Amino acid sequence: MFLTNRRTKGEVAFDFLNNLGMLLICFVTLYPIWYVLINSFNDGQDAMLGGIYWWPRVFSLENFEAVFNSPGIMTAMWVTVAKTLLGVAAHVFFTAMVAYAFSRKELIGGKFYILMGTITMIFSGGLIPTYLLIRDLHLLDTFMVYIIPVLFSFFDLIIFMTFFREIPDGLEEAGRIDGASDWTIFLRIVLPVSMPVLATIALFHGVYQWNDYFAGIIYVNQESLQPVQTFLYRVVAQSSSNIMTTALQGSAVTKTVTSQSVKLATMVVTTLPIVFAYPFLQRYFVKGMMIGSIKG
Repeated sequence: MFLTNRRTKGEVAFDFLNNLGMLLICFVTLYPIWYVLINSFNDGQDAMLGGIYWWPRVFSLENFEAVFNSPGIMTAMWVTVAKTLLGVAAHVFFTAMVAYAFSRKELIGGKFYILMGTITMIFSGGLIPTYLLIRDLHLLDTFMVYIIPVLFSFFDLIIFMTFFREIPDGLEEAGRIDGASDWTIFLRIVLPVSMPVLATIALFHGVYQWNDYFAGIIYVNQESLQPVQTFLYRVVAQSSSNIMTTALQGSAVTKTVTSQSVKLATMVVTTLPIVFAYPFLQRYFVKGMMIGSIKG
């Protein structure tokens, strides 16, 4: 008897519909991004006529010129970059450190701490108590208001803790035989073999830090400390793009730049950096980081 790999009509139909559905989902997800991108590269006055769906009709870089020449945009960009880099490093290290302690079986009261942390995931103190706490900590109008309040996340702790518990006990036992302390084991053994989870949490928190505009609106009044997403919020919230064109009044650029075109260009400028960061972190999302770390 010969076995054949012929597929039934039902299987073929299922695969066709499944692929068609996935392509449709991809199109619905990606097309709005493409629409914003092509319109940001189109002449603002021409874009007001509509009918731009696939390619820029009148290619122009004046929208981006208006963005980069607007007062405060570069300062806001540097604030965003600084708070993202520093915030990710501090958040990942502090959360990983606490999660390592929680993953230890000998931790006294571990179940109680986990219960308390779980409650904080369900219930929040609210905006007003949080604002009063930030004020009493003297964090208003300071750069550290972007770092300290989000230094720890119990949700991220659960991810870290689950990963740490899967690390073979033999790794830590070998370190203790060599006289390593808890800090040495954590820094030189646990963290190096935890790159996948470190990269995952770094990506999660990095996206949060880059996209966060709420903290800049509520806790910061100084424009020099506001991130680029808060800057974008101000542009989108206003009915005109006076923020963007104050420095360009009377120039040739303002004749073709419109409020809508500047908003789209600002969205592209503030979104692309975090999109480009994904490929560099994807290589860490693999299994088998500890294959061969223990023999025997």
